[in-house]
Formats: sequence, C-alpha cells, structure tokens
Amino acid sequence: MAKIKYYYDKKTLSYKRIKLSPFKKFQRILFFLITSIFSGLLMIFVFFTFFDSPKEKMLNREIENMVFQYNQIKDKLNQISLVMADLQNRDDNIYRVIFEAEPIPNSIRKAGYGGVNRYEALKGYNNSDLIINTTKKLDQISKQLYIQSKSFDEIIELAKHKSEMLAAIPAIQPVSNKNLSRMASGFGPRIDPIYKTKKFHAGMDFSAKTGTPIYATGNGKVIRVRKSRKGYGNHVKIDHGYGYVTLYAHMQKYIVKKGQKVKRGEVIGYVGNTGKSVAPHLHYEVHKNGKKVNPVNFFYNDLTSEEYEKMIILSSQNNQSFD
Repeated sequence: MAKIKYYYDKKTLSYKRIKLSPFKKFQRILFFLITSIFSGLLMIFVFFTFFDSPKEKMLNREIENMVFQYNQIKDKLNQISLVMADLQNRDDNIYRVIFEAEPIPNSIRKAGYGGVNRYEALKGYNNSDLIINTTKKLDQISKQLYIQSKSFDEIIELAKHKSEMLAAIPAIQPVSNKNLSRMASGFGPRIDPIYKTKKFHAGMDFSAKTGTPIYATGNGKVIRVRKSRKGYGNHVKIDHGYGYVTLYAHMQKYIVKKGQKVKRGEVIGYVGNTGKSVAPHLHYEVHKNGKKVNPVNFFYNDLTSEEYEKMIILSSQNNQSFD
C-alpha cells in the first residue's frame, strides 16, 4: 500500500495531504515502467549470457555427442586406411607381381574427388573442420576401395588365364644349347665387333652353324617379318601378350608370316649371318612393356639350377658381341 505524504501549511498552521497532478502521476508511472522493463531486460541478458536454458543444455549435449561420434568415426576411418594401405601394398608387390601386372601408381590410388566447392555446404559451423575432414577421409577411402575392387577384378581375370600367361612367357632358349656352348655374348655393355668400341648390347648372341633351327620361346603372334641387309638383317618379332615381345635377328631365313600364331618350341626360322653381323649367330631380345630386358632372366623352363647359374656367368662376361 502506497504511503500517504503530507506537507505543513504555514498559513493554516496545519498538515495537508499532498495531491499529485495527473501529469506527475503519468511521469511516475512511466518512470516505473521504464525502470521495470530495463531491469527485466538486464536480468534476461544476464541469465542467457551466463546460464543455459534447458533447451540450450539439451542442444549442447547433442553437439558434444555428435563431436564424440565424429571422432569415433575418424578413428575407425584411420584404422580402415591402415588396412587399405596393407591391401594396396600386397596387391602391388605380391598379387600383381605373381601375375605379371604393373603396379597401380599412387597418383591413381590417392587421387581425390574433383570439384572446388564439393564441401562448401559444410563450412561456417563451429565444427566445420571436423566434419569436412571426416567427409574427405570417407570420400578418399571410397575412391580407394573402388580402385582396389577394379584391381582385384583384373587379378581374377589374370588368374583365370594363368596357364595361358605361363605358356606365353618367353621361358626357353631360342636355339638348342644343351651344354651352353652356344652362349656367345650377353646383355649389357659389350665391344662392338665392327667399330671396336664399347656399346650397349640389348640382347643375347647364340653362335651356331648357318641353318640351325630357331624356336619361338613362348606362345604368341608374329607381328613382324622382315628381310634386310642392314641392322637386324632378316628378323622376326613375336608378341606374346602380357607385355612380352621377342626379337630374333640375323636369320638365314624365316618360315613364318605376319599374323601367324606360334607355339613355344615351334621352329620359326634358321640361324644366319644377315645384316650387321660378323659370324653366323642368333641375336635374341626380350622386351617387357616396351623396355628391353635381360633374356637370361627367362630361361628357367629350359635349365637346371646349376646350368642357369653357369648361364648367368657366361652371359655376364664382358666380351665382344657378334653384331
């Protein structure tokens, strides 16, 4: 209840009740309302600044739980990445090696997804970095899984044709050479027989009498037959598939034609002395994926371990080639 105020009237020498004018009453009511509203707003500000509402507390708990779940997913993705890396390593260094397949380059395995703004919608939040990094990791693993599945599909197909591949690999000597006496010059730097300077010899020379049979060293298809008085002379090229190509040079004559399919051990021509050659012999080359490689590494079907060791020694001698 409001207190009643009085004032002392000197004229009447008595106390009289103070009466407020309507304007003063309005001023007081307005001041009271403004003060009340300001105090209320101040209390609301303080409350919401320093204290969470029940709804905010619930939302914060949900956010904390989501961050925890994302971190759990991130840890699991890291574990999956380690398993994937092991699978990729086995694939490149075991499975693909067994089946003579080239390893998949890291530039393909580790390639990311295209598009600059792929993760634009995930930006602008308190935990955007966590969400974007987790999403990127998931996308990367998905891409690697797809590439790995394609690789395994290829390995399965190669396994189905393993016997064909083994028959196609050039795994025997191109001339009969039981006592290894015909191994004249090996792969690597050798003395040129004409210019007498050291040059790289990209094959093996087998000395033999003119007319000695020459054999296809693996199943394949003849892709070149050529007569020439220069270079390789009369020569034949066979594509065995799986990245293997063999060359037989300085032949007296060949008895196959371009496009003909041949089997390992089949006679394709005869030793001669045509082209850049100083004596009757066969110059033999093996190409793997377009690169000339040492033929001695492929004679495992034709030699015992002792003979193979002797062949390695003979082919490593730094002597003069025949071409």
